[in-house]
Amino acid sequence: MAEFDLTAKIGQYLDRHLVFPLLEFLSVQEIYDEKDMLQGKLDLLSNTNMVDFAMDVYKTLNEDQEVPQTLKEKRADVVNQLKRLQQDTEPIIKIFENADVREHIQSARDSRQLFEYLEKNHGFKHDNLSLLYDYAKFQYDCGNYSGASEYLYFHRTLVPPSDPKSTSSLWGKLASEILMQNWEGALEDLNKLQEVIDPVDKMDSHFITPLQSLQQRTWLIHWSLFVYFNHPEGRDLIIDKFLYQPAYLNAIQTMCPHILRYLTTAVITNKSRRRSVLKDLVRVIQQESYTYRDPITEFVECLYVNFDFDGAQQKLRECEKVLVNDFFLVACLQDFIENARLFIFETFCRIHNCISINMLAEKLNMLPDEAERWIVNLIRNARLDAKLDSKLGHVVMGTQSVSPYQQVIEKTKNLIHRNQLLAVSLEKKENQLKQLSNAQQNPEVKPWAPENY
Repeated sequence: MAEFDLTAKIGQYLDRHLVFPLLEFLSVQEIYDEKDMLQGKLDLLSNTNMVDFAMDVYKTLNEDQEVPQTLKEKRADVVNQLKRLQQDTEPIIKIFENADVREHIQSARDSRQLFEYLEKNHGFKHDNLSLLYDYAKFQYDCGNYSGASEYLYFHRTLVPPSDPKSTSSLWGKLASEILMQNWEGALEDLNKLQEVIDPVDKMDSHFITPLQSLQQRTWLIHWSLFVYFNHPEGRDLIIDKFLYQPAYLNAIQTMCPHILRYLTTAVITNKSRRRSVLKDLVRVIQQESYTYRDPITEFVECLYVNFDFDGAQQKLRECEKVLVNDFFLVACLQDFIENARLFIFETFCRIHNCISINMLAEKLNMLPDEAERWIVNLIRNARLDAKLDSKLGHVVMGTQSVSPYQQVIEKTKNLIHRNQLLAVSLEKKENQLKQLSNAQQNPEVKPWAPENY
């Protein structure tokens, strides 16, 4: 299964602390050699302050060797730095423990006014912001994510958006919430970070070049996998962002087409929206089939592009192995298999009026009795217009006519999305014309060109 493992690709876009859960998962799955996994953990720990953890990993990897002196010295340095930072930040922490201060922080809408209040009433200084950030980062490097999250929250509340550390602080806060598995807080930070990366007013952007914005979106896409596959509303949110926000779909197609595995899984396991978004997903999978393929995307391609039911059946078996060994998707296994079988069944029913239960069971990787019970449950739950003939072992399909209202809905469902794209395109054209007009009026100003950008 190492062929389909995406940890190496995904890990490039994650903070090293976020990679640890992935490595722990792979160790349990026993996909790779255990010594290689331990060495990978040790390499990740080399640039953190989690020295005790590093010592434990080293002892496990080298049972007959003593812990290196460098690790012992590093541990002493970390303890000394921690004591020094605790002493320096103790007055600041006491300020935030004040009940009045906490009330002002919760009700404050402007960071500048809050800072002035703290400066006037509690002697808070501008240098304290940098000290608070450094202490939070040190706590994060030590693995104290709850402390880091709290201090970064205070820092984010006080620091102005123009501060260079403002965005870094939000990234650190998001990582801390993910590692504490606080999915509501993580989703809130994820949305705030998206507002920073893609502000409504482009003049408020913190990133100078489109390349920087693209890199930030790519990181956000990978970090969001932790949130979307654990939050109750995550499978709706991942479809909205990855499939219907052009900037993020472009980032996936340009930088990380392997994310299509997770988008496809979200669509297949989303019972309420899968039919309405399936056509758009198939189109994207076809466009990127030359850059990325795996059993999950190939399953959709076999079923909805090639109508290859035997191929879809084979890919479904491979999908099960991929899902079991994917950190983000292992919890989706049962939903995926159930819905994938329903996909095969629905597609098969569109082109057949009478279907043999034995043949259907073969297509669905099920035993005949199991397939018959499954079909009975579908009919019972009003999800299938069909009759079951147990004597002959057949399923007789009912007539499936689409109402005019449903046809109108299907035809017009993408109008809003298309209108948004058209409005963005017109805005770009208008800005280009304004720039060209300004350049003609002022010959000294060169018009925009790639080499001058």
